[in-house]
Amino acid sequence: MSEPVGSVAVLVPVKAFRDAKGRLASALSPGERAELARSMADAVIRAAAPLRVWVVCDDEEVAAWAAGVGASVLWKPGRGLNGAVDEGVADLAELGVERVIVAHADLPHARDLAWVAEGDGVTLVPDRHDDGTNVAAVPATSGFVFAYGPGSFRRHVAEAERLGLPVRVVREPRLGWDVDLPDDLHAPDWGACPT
Repeated sequence: MSEPVGSVAVLVPVKAFRDAKGRLASALSPGERAELARSMADAVIRAAAPLRVWVVCDDEEVAAWAAGVGASVLWKPGRGLNGAVDEGVADLAELGVERVIVAHADLPHARDLAWVAEGDGVTLVPDRHDDGTNVAAVPATSGFVFAYGPGSFRRHVAEAERLGLPVRVVREPRLGWDVDLPDDLHAPDWGACPT
């Protein structure tokens, strides 16, 4: 990882596919949930092109998948989501990355993530309920502390303000559609969506 990486990179935290999406158990079998998790992560990796992508994980199967789709791996066992993302952003800063786009792996309709890095400060793309943070772009050396979980969007706005960074909020329908519950499996007709 000593080669130049460019000024923008994408960091995708990926949970073990076999453990993902437990809240969909009433609608999908364990195998179906694992396959869904993998296919959604594939969509996010495709949406990141042509930017360099790092997958932060603590699962051998996920690491092998990441290498197979051309992503680099940041191995962060036992950190939890927030710790893994915080450390991943710091690692990318040490590699010379200036802005990091953190995109969650459960965005099946994701397209073109590169624009999220435009501008200064912090860009946040909340989920469609304005509760979670599906995508965030931060200056890599800003010391931004991630706080995922219920209500993370408000916490991330507050964190940017604490750091004195301008905040741009973009409610982009495709990136706002994450999959956590059975109803989330039924997306709207994107043909009617201008994005």
